[in-house]
Amino acid sequence: MLVQHDSDHFFLDKIMPVLRNPYTWIPLYIFMLYYSLRKGKSQAWAFIILSVLTVAITDSVAAQLLKPLFGRLRPCYDPEMSSVLRGLVDCGGLYSMPSNHAANHFGLAAFWYFSIRKMNGKKWSWLWLWAACICYAQIYVGKHYPFDVLAGSFVGFITGLGISRLFAYWAGRQGDRRNVFTFLFKKSPEKPLEI
Repeated sequence: MLVQHDSDHFFLDKIMPVLRNPYTWIPLYIFMLYYSLRKGKSQAWAFIILSVLTVAITDSVAAQLLKPLFGRLRPCYDPEMSSVLRGLVDCGGLYSMPSNHAANHFGLAAFWYFSIRKMNGKKWSWLWLWAACICYAQIYVGKHYPFDVLAGSFVGFITGLGISRLFAYWAGRQGDRRNVFTFLFKKSPEKPLEI
């Protein structure tokens, strides 16, 4: 049974299931692989390996450790939600907190953002929007409660930040090790005024 909500929209009903589908983002992953090999040069393999490690950690922590620990039912399995929930996708596993999608994508967003900033100084803020859109899609299709994606985002961000520091250390082994852990908080030097 479909129930109308204020946030429902015909276009979003079509686009949100696509946004949360991992296959949708294969072109982005190919681009990140290409970008790291092209721009990262000697740091490319560290970037690729640590990207995979980030997802492995976030996925394992969310699915194997935290979901059984919290034991919170997905909205689609909750009998109290059955009268208001619209099932746009298959319900999936029994537990919902934290969201693996949120953990994985915010983990990658954090790792990529801070590591690319370390590699060449670029600040790709669109990565946060990308991860947030996927999180919203999880709520929209009825797979997660808002707090599930918030918790998953936190797990992902902390993991991605930690792995980005490992990347900074790895990359710093080729150069000056003194500043590899301070790059996140280092202010850029002010340029002197030219007269």
